[in-house]
Amino acid sequence: MARLQAGEVRLGWREWGRGDVTVVFIHGNLASKDWIELAAPLFPSGLRVIGIDWRGCGESDRPKPNADYSNYSMQQHAQDMLAALDALDVRFCHLATHSTGGIIAARMLLMQPPRFGRVFALDPVTPLGMSFNAEQIGLFRSMMASKELTRAVMATAASSLFVPESLAPSVTPRFRDGLGEIQALFERILEQTFGVSEGIWIGTPVNLTRERESGELEHRMPDIHHPHLVLWGEWDGWIPPADLRAMAAAMPDCRLVLVPSIGHSMNLELPALYAGYFGAWFGGLSK
Repeated sequence: MARLQAGEVRLGWREWGRGDVTVVFIHGNLASKDWIELAAPLFPSGLRVIGIDWRGCGESDRPKPNADYSNYSMQQHAQDMLAALDALDVRFCHLATHSTGGIIAARMLLMQPPRFGRVFALDPVTPLGMSFNAEQIGLFRSMMASKELTRAVMATAASSLFVPESLAPSVTPRFRDGLGEIQALFERILEQTFGVSEGIWIGTPVNLTRERESGELEHRMPDIHHPHLVLWGEWDGWIPPADLRAMAAAMPDCRLVLVPSIGHSMNLELPALYAGYFGAWFGGLSK
């Protein structure tokens, strides 16, 4: 287990490949750096890809959450990631993000614009944030105590891996046949979910709602000039496509691509396809 000191916390991290071009992967909520594990061996040569676990996730420290979850805010995660890059002596890099990693990256880009180049965003939470009501936050609390419920909800984040009718309410999700190592990785990351901090389970939806209500980053989207390739899976029920269209319209250099027959997590659902997009966006760069 590799860990580094990032401010007040130690964060788990991992790297794949070697080269002059560095890409840092910022994972999503209830997740870890391992979500690109199957795709990473398929990335082009010449890329150094680094995955870093958020505080509260994966192999990172789990600080006790403040009463208002302020020490698990999107700003705090962004500061952690910048401190991790300092610890790794990464002075310039590109970013690959998934889900909530997208809004964390947006804060990183605004805090230190010259440090970053291109961004590859898979089904990102946009700078608009997201809204969660009390009932939805209550669902996350229920998930903390129920592996069956967590499996059902996590299955909706990788919907193409499952028999469609098994994703109905009160039905146990059933994998499609022939998934092999993808199914094994899903089971492992499902187990990882039960180790995350309450600051992740509850703090993330609370803080994403604050982002939505504040509107702070919404007004700063035109200031994000970094080239973005944004992918949205056609079967993604988590990220509102209207938010992605608003992001693509507001940012000066942002391309939105709809990918058919895939859910919220192409990096897990179709690792080879994810690696293809990843390579097309980052391969051939000289820095």
